[in-house]
Order: sequence, then C-alpha cells, then structure tokens
Amino acid sequence: MSLQIGFLVFPKVQQLDLTGPHDVLASVPGARMHLVWKTREPVVSSNGLVLTPSATYESCPPLDVICVPGGSGVTALLQDEQTIDFVRRQAASARYVTSVCTGALLLGAAGLLRGRRATTHWAFHSLLEPLGAIPTHARVVRDGNLITGGGVTAGIDFGLTVAAELAGVEEAQAIQLELEYAPAPPFDAGDPAMAPQAVVELVRQRSAETLASRRRVVMELAERS
Repeated sequence: MSLQIGFLVFPKVQQLDLTGPHDVLASVPGARMHLVWKTREPVVSSNGLVLTPSATYESCPPLDVICVPGGSGVTALLQDEQTIDFVRRQAASARYVTSVCTGALLLGAAGLLRGRRATTHWAFHSLLEPLGAIPTHARVVRDGNLITGGGVTAGIDFGLTVAAELAGVEEAQAIQLELEYAPAPPFDAGDPAMAPQAVVELVRQRSAETLASRRRVVMELAERS
C-alpha cells in the first residue's frame, strides 16, 4: 500500500528543512513523494539550490502526510490564500499534518495550530502563541496528528519520528542507520541555551528584521481570527 507524502516547495524555501526529512521519508517502504507548488516551474531555495516541483495544488493527490518546511519565503505565504487553501484542504484528510522550522507559521496562518502544542525555529518561537498554538520548546513536538519540528536540522529528527509512526520503530532505526545519522557536532552551539551568549546575540541581530516583518503579518492574522 502506497503512502502519499507531500512537501510544500516554494521560492526561498530553506532547502535543508525540506531535503533532510525528505531523504528520511523517501526511504519508508511504499512512500510516494511529491514536491508541491502552484506550478511545476523550478523554484530557487533561500541558498540558491534549484528545486523542481513534481505536482501542483490541483494535481496533487490526497496526502497521507503533508509537510510544510520553512525558510525566508514563508513570510510571503502567510497571506497567500491559494497556498493556505491548499494546506487546509490537504490537512482535512491527512493522517499527519506536519511542519519543519518556520513552516509551522504557515500551519498557524491556516488555523491548524489553535489549542495545540507546536514548535518552530527558536528565533521565531514567540510567533506561535499569537497564531493560537501552545508554544513548546523541543526538537519534535507531537499533538495528536500534528507533528512539528524545530529549526532546520531538527527536520531529520522530525523525519525519523514520522517514519516510526508510518512504518514502525525498527524500520525508522534502519533508515537512521542507513543514513549514518549519529550527530557529533564540533561545537556545542546548536541551541541558544548552550551557545555562547555573544553568538546568540549575533544570530538574534541577524534575524531581527525577519522577525519584525513576520510579527507584523502574524499580528494582523491574529486580529482577524
């Protein structure tokens, strides 16, 4: 029995938000993968990688798993009714509604986080509550059929979590081993609770403009709901 798994792909997507969990879930037995966008024209990720959609909103089949990755392009999608309608429509029948990184904000814009625990990239965590979510700091957060992953590399942990739901723990462990996913980073700076304070402040400064622009959009959405 095939599993229909779809990732939203869009201009300025953070490619690792997408390609990390995509690599994991494509290894699940029976998985049929879809990269979905408005058209099938190639799109350019936030770091310049060119990605080619395999389905459009109209041609995409009903999905067992819908996943929304993050990236700088998410801001424009928060008020994109065509994209929001697609996400809502697929979420209504999906077994699992999921996101990685700031893709959670798009789920929030679609009204899919209300009253539910969720996570996102640490720099944008403050935007979850105005969208109705219960902000939860963790690499992966599950609330019923809603599964959200933290920032960027958390997408691999997220992918393995979803793989275990779809195919069982042993199969997920086999995928982890095949990918040789045994993180041993050279620095203990991957979380603001552990990174040197100067580094945390540097990253906060770099993300300040994006945070401010997203906050304006999110507060507009919150006022309408």
